[in-house]
Amino acid sequence: MPRTLLLNANSGVVPAVTRIVVGPFNRVEGDLEVRLDVDGDRVREAWVVSPLYRGFEQMLLGKAPLDALVIAPRICGICSVSQSMAAAYALAQAQGLQMPRNGQRATNLILACENLADHLTHFYLFFMPDFARPVYADQSWYAGVVERFRAGTGSALREVLPGRAQLLHLMGLMAGKWPHSLSLQPGGSTRAVQPQERIRLGMILAGVRQLLERTTFGDRLETIAGLDSAAALAVWRDAAPPDSSDFRRFLHLADALDLTTLGRGVDRFMSVGSYPLDGRRCFARGLWWNGLQPLDLAGITEDLSHSWMFGGVEPQHPSAGNTVPVAEKPGAYTWCKAPRLRGEAVEVGALARQLVDGQPLMRALVAASGGNVANRVIARLIEAARILVEMESWVRALRPGEPFCDHAVIPDEAQGVGLVEAARGSLGHWLRIRNGRILNYQIIAPTTWNFSPRDHQGLPGPLEQALVGAPVRPGERTPVAVQHIVRSFDPCMVCTVH
Repeated sequence: MPRTLLLNANSGVVPAVTRIVVGPFNRVEGDLEVRLDVDGDRVREAWVVSPLYRGFEQMLLGKAPLDALVIAPRICGICSVSQSMAAAYALAQAQGLQMPRNGQRATNLILACENLADHLTHFYLFFMPDFARPVYADQSWYAGVVERFRAGTGSALREVLPGRAQLLHLMGLMAGKWPHSLSLQPGGSTRAVQPQERIRLGMILAGVRQLLERTTFGDRLETIAGLDSAAALAVWRDAAPPDSSDFRRFLHLADALDLTTLGRGVDRFMSVGSYPLDGRRCFARGLWWNGLQPLDLAGITEDLSHSWMFGGVEPQHPSAGNTVPVAEKPGAYTWCKAPRLRGEAVEVGALARQLVDGQPLMRALVAASGGNVANRVIARLIEAARILVEMESWVRALRPGEPFCDHAVIPDEAQGVGLVEAARGSLGHWLRIRNGRILNYQIIAPTTWNFSPRDHQGLPGPLEQALVGAPVRPGERTPVAVQHIVRSFDPCMVCTVH
C-alpha cells in the first residue's frame, strides 16, 4: 500500500516537504514504485524505482546465438514479438542476411498486429479506467466515463476485447501462436501465406477496421490519420457529440482536465524507425529536438551510477556494456539502467515516432504544448489508425509462392544490433558472438529509456522529470495526476529490468 513519510520527523517539527511512496501500481506489467517529494500541493522531485531484477542478459551468455530467438521473447508476455524481432534483426546483421520482400511484409504484419493490440489495451484497459475513480465524481462527464471505462465492467470492454481477439487470431495465422512465436527468424518468417489465407487475413483486418471506425473513432481511419493541425482536430472533435466515439470522449475529457498541462517531459524524442520494407521504413528513424535531426546510434550510452549494477563512473555504449547485479550499492535506487543519447535523456514511444515521421498534427500539438499526457495518448490513437491502413496494404502485397525466409550460416565471430519500435518505444538488442557462442548480449527496452534513474551528472530520467510539478490534492496518498502521467508512458516493467 502507498504510504506517507515525513522528512526530519525526529526534529519534532512537521516539515513543508513530505515524501510519498506510490506503489505497487495496478494494471502494470511488473513491479513499479514512485517516490515523490511533495512541497505544498505539487511534486518537487521524483525517483522512479524498478524493484525487480530478472537477468535475461546473463541467461544469454554462452548460449548458441539462435537460442536468443527462444530466450529473448520470454522477457515479456505483452511485447514478445518486439523482443523476437530485435533478436532476429541482430542475428540477421551478424549473418549478413537480407529478408525477402514477403518476409519483410510478413514480419511487419506480425509486429504491427502486436503493437496495434497494445495500443487498444493501453487506451481501454490501462489508461481510461483511471478517469472512473471517485475523485472525479463531481465532473459532468463522470457518469458516462464510469459506464464506459470502469475497470472490469465498462461497456467498452464488451466491444473492444473481441476486436483485440481478432488481432491475436491474425497473429496465430501468421506466427503460429502468441506470445513467444518461433516463426520469426533472421531471414524472415517460416510461415508462408497461401492465396486463400491472404483473403482470410484481409477479412480479419476488415473486421478490426470496422471496430475502430465504429467505436474508437466514429470516422474513417484515413480521416483520423489525415488530421493535420490543432484546429483540424478541434473541428473534428466538435463535429459530433462526445459520446459518438471514444476518441471524441477522450478529447473532451482532456480539455476539461487540462491534460496538455500535465506530465510535460524532456521534449527530446527518439525513434529508431520501424517496419522496414524495400530499403525504407514505414516510420522513420531520427531525433526530434528543436526540429528533426539524424539519429547517431553511436551516441547511445548506458549509465549505471544510480542502478544496482556493477560498473564504472563513465557511461558505456551498450555494445561494450555489461549487466552484473550489485544488490547493495551506495547511491543506487533501482534495477533500471539510465540510457542516454549524447548525454541527454530522451523520450521514446508513439509520440516520438509520429514526430520523427512527420505526422503534422502531432508536430503541431507538441509545438504548442510539448510532450504531455494528452499528446502521448493522442499519438497512440493516431498511430493506431495509420498502422491498420499500412497492414491492409502489406496483406494485399503478399505474393504466395515466393520466398518468405532466407537462411545463412552464423559466423563463429560476429556482432550485430537489432533495432525495432515496440508499442512503447525504441527497443535495441546488441549481440556479440565469439567462438560460436554469445559473448555479450545487451538490451535497452522502451521503458528503460522512459523510466530511467538519474545519471552520474544527476540528470533525472524522462518520467522523473515529467512528474515534477504534478498536482497533489489535499489528503491524496496515491495522487491521481501521478497515475495519469505514469500511465501515459504505458510502463512495461518486466522489459525495463529484463
